[in-house]
Amino acid sequence: MERRITGFHTDEHGDWVADLECGHTQHVRHNPPWINRPWVVSPQGRARTLGEALNCKTCDQADAGHSA
Repeated sequence: MERRITGFHTDEHGDWVADLECGHTQHVRHNPPWINRPWVVSPQGRARTLGEALNCKTCDQADAGHSA
């Protein structure tokens, strides 16, 4: 389910985590070649992505549980 990014914080390992409008969170690592998110390493890049949507896996799982 697509949810908008409302903010960012770092976890206990220093990895960036997106705060989503649904209240859930999602890691947004830049870890080439597997994950290419160079915008996450700069304050300007993170600021530009505020309001953009990410797929919330937690909401997807909750929705799948209700439709079964």
